[in-house]
Amino acid sequence: MTSPHIMIDADACPVKEEIYKVALRHRVPVSVVSNAIFRIPDSALVSRVVVDDGFDAADDWIAERATPASVVITGDILLADRCLKAGATVLAHNGKPFTTSSIGSAIATRAIMADLRAGADGITGGPPPFSKADRSRFLQALDQVLVKLARG
Repeated sequence: MTSPHIMIDADACPVKEEIYKVALRHRVPVSVVSNAIFRIPDSALVSRVVVDDGFDAADDWIAERATPASVVITGDILLADRCLKAGATVLAHNGKPFTTSSIGSAIATRAIMADLRAGADGITGGPPPFSKADRSRFLQALDQVLVKLARG
């Protein structure tokens, strides 16, 4: 197996700084993929990938490069599904793993919520605010994934 590589769906990622810290500690390369330029650490392990602003351009870039050695960080359920099909490990920003056994229900829930929002006459909702517990859970989950991949 090839060495682990982290790919961040970065446009709406609240844990970029945490990813850099864990990745640098484990000496794992990171690709920060976005439609906009983000500040990244001055490290040979961290690279910036700016894609065009086409619909799903960042998702396409990540999904096309996902392998069993990839760790993909995203909140996008459909991107998570594509990456899981390529054998990648996928984590949400709160540390919750997307898995082949959970992705189907996540996609179904996403579709139901979209239908409910469409018929809600302007009433919208979203996930709860990102918390310190989410950040801590994410750090622990990413560290565990990288240790597991390093062991093979």
